[in-house]
Amino acid sequence: MGKLLLTGVDGNLGGQAAEYLLELEAPENLIFCGYSEAALAKFAARGVETRQTNFNSPDGLAEAFAGADRLALISMPFVGVKRQNAHKNVVDAAKAAGVKQIVYTSLVNAGDETNPSVEKKDHIYTENYVKAAGLDYIFLRNSQYAEAMITNYFTYVKLDGVLKNSQGDGKMAYISRKDCAKAVAWALHRGAEYDHATLDINGPELMTISDFVAYGNQATGNHVTYQEITDEENYQIFDAMGVPRTTDGVFKKDSEAPFSSDGMVTFAQAIREGKMDTFTDDFEKLTGDKPMTVLYMFEHADDFQIGERHSKDN
Repeated sequence: MGKLLLTGVDGNLGGQAAEYLLELEAPENLIFCGYSEAALAKFAARGVETRQTNFNSPDGLAEAFAGADRLALISMPFVGVKRQNAHKNVVDAAKAAGVKQIVYTSLVNAGDETNPSVEKKDHIYTENYVKAAGLDYIFLRNSQYAEAMITNYFTYVKLDGVLKNSQGDGKMAYISRKDCAKAVAWALHRGAEYDHATLDINGPELMTISDFVAYGNQATGNHVTYQEITDEENYQIFDAMGVPRTTDGVFKKDSEAPFSSDGMVTFAQAIREGKMDTFTDDFEKLTGDKPMTVLYMFEHADDFQIGERHSKDN
């Protein structure tokens, strides 16, 4: 039997998935890939076979994937043609290397053509490319990371106490990035049990952003309120924070919003229009665990911040 290969172990999601996977599998069953030598060295010291990769170029990828039966592709953090090409390089190399199954971290409701999220375009492109390549797959369609909005909540605590965005009364089953990482690990571990599967990785409760803020206030004793603004006003707020409109822009080090505003504003639009309110128990069926609640994450907020951006965008 071939090995289980996890990509992106130098990133936030992939690094956490690596830790969970090492609880489920012996190191000799694993291959970890990433572009950071330092991140790979940490896992190599624990007995994992590691291979340095850069998905922006196809050179050497098939060799890096050799010996793997199942590969988890952690989606790249940049958006648009660059990400689509990087994902295409991975799928092509995986097929050439004899990989049988791709686990891919996609987005909730990625298949809905009316979903306005710019992020969705890359995810459905990748899903369709994996299908066209004739590979087996497990698509993990993740809800929004709760960490992103927890960090956002505390940004407004430091400002005027009024959290502003354009998602209105739309609902989202916010999930921890740690739980998304757990889903990746379990999908690799249990992949033989799944055949051409699409799983929705959702949090335990559908809620509006007002509900989310209320949980934050309950846990912290703050008195943040929510104010709905227009999409254009939402862009202007991110512009004032120095957040680039696209991932081709310049990201500030230690930014509290390490995402492009195009991604965040169209995500808010999708939530407002009811395009992101998928709610299932697929996570519990996959992992055997219930997803963490937003209240719990706020009660342990230091452990649930969005963190720095880790990407190789060249």
